[in-house]
Amino acid sequence: MSRTSHPGSDASATPGEEVPFIERGGRDYRPTMLALFLGAFSTFALLYCVQPMLPILSEAFGIDPASTSLVLSVSTGMLAVGLLMTGPISDAVGRKKMMSLALLSASALTIGAAFMQHWGAILVMRALAGLSMAGLCGVAMAYLNEEIHPSFIGVSMGLYIGGNAIGGMSGRLISGVMVDFVHWRVTLATMGIISLITAIAFMKMLPASRHFEPRKLSVANLVGAFRLHFRDAGLPWLFLEAFLLMGSFVTLFNYIVYRLLEAPYHFSQTVIGLLSIVYLSGIYSSAWAGGLADRLGRPRVFWVFIVVMLAGLALTLASPVALILAGMLIFTFGFFAAHSIASGWVGQRATQARGQASSLYLFSYYLGSSLAGTLGGAFWALGGWNGVAAFIAALLVLALLVGLRLRRLTAQPS
Repeated sequence: MSRTSHPGSDASATPGEEVPFIERGGRDYRPTMLALFLGAFSTFALLYCVQPMLPILSEAFGIDPASTSLVLSVSTGMLAVGLLMTGPISDAVGRKKMMSLALLSASALTIGAAFMQHWGAILVMRALAGLSMAGLCGVAMAYLNEEIHPSFIGVSMGLYIGGNAIGGMSGRLISGVMVDFVHWRVTLATMGIISLITAIAFMKMLPASRHFEPRKLSVANLVGAFRLHFRDAGLPWLFLEAFLLMGSFVTLFNYIVYRLLEAPYHFSQTVIGLLSIVYLSGIYSSAWAGGLADRLGRPRVFWVFIVVMLAGLALTLASPVALILAGMLIFTFGFFAAHSIASGWVGQRATQARGQASSLYLFSYYLGSSLAGTLGGAFWALGGWNGVAAFIAALLVLALLVGLRLRRLTAQPS
């Protein structure tokens, strides 16, 4: 018999009480997935809405592409730092409280950034917004692994990752189109308001935790769980994969914008924003790949999607626009499929302190975004798009080698 709790709280089961998991097709499944979808949408729309604006910000503040990319990199960097804290904190205070506060704070800080007059102040606001976003990113995966029936984790994680993709796509698409018609400050404030509305919907819809078991927040517990995760045969390699995959993905989308704005393409900002439709392939691939991994096993299929990313990258080296767009589409398909599988794999292998395990995975993920996304600027300066592509290829070859190593693992922890 299931326990009833207040919808705004996080509560765990009492000893000896059986609490059912949320199952696909059940009453709570749809509102749960819709709420997490909205949370992911809000977070990633805020995070990536600045990407199509990079050339405009370069001109507005008189700075080079590598320096301009900091408006994204400081957010992802602080998000990564925040993940080291939010996961363990949520292990102590609860999942829904942490995620709700994160969404409200990130929305408010984005609106505030639109009113900042100096580049340094904008970077500070973006850094604080990234820190706030960690409260959802580091907790949603743990919530899913705790509340969804294990038989449906793969497809459910894929749907959540699909929300990430739609958020990232919508943030780029809306801002890319708007900034051609209104000032970039108006665009940024609008994104913050949209995210504030979705944050309120998230808070109303998400069911309270039913399987959450609080862990005392202490240095001993944190260190003990950290050691446990890094003694696992697979988790450290999955953390490395997160760094490599996200680093390659963000680098591609950061700098291909500059290529398409130059001769012979001369794309407008609106067209650059519309390129975000390639994310539709990731929305599909994340859920599809999660279901495929549930059926065939994660070790057997994970590495294949890294090969798909390499194939997509190779196509972007061609000159015809159609081949470049096809390459971006294939690259995006492979990335979200691989990320979906790895995300579910982390939750499956982490038998304790899942919030911290999710945070460590995502810390590596956004650290890759921040470091590789900025370092790509040096390769752009050295060799244009060919230089950037060589850098991404190096990251993906290393990711493939790690993926082949992970293939030898069982899906379950030893």
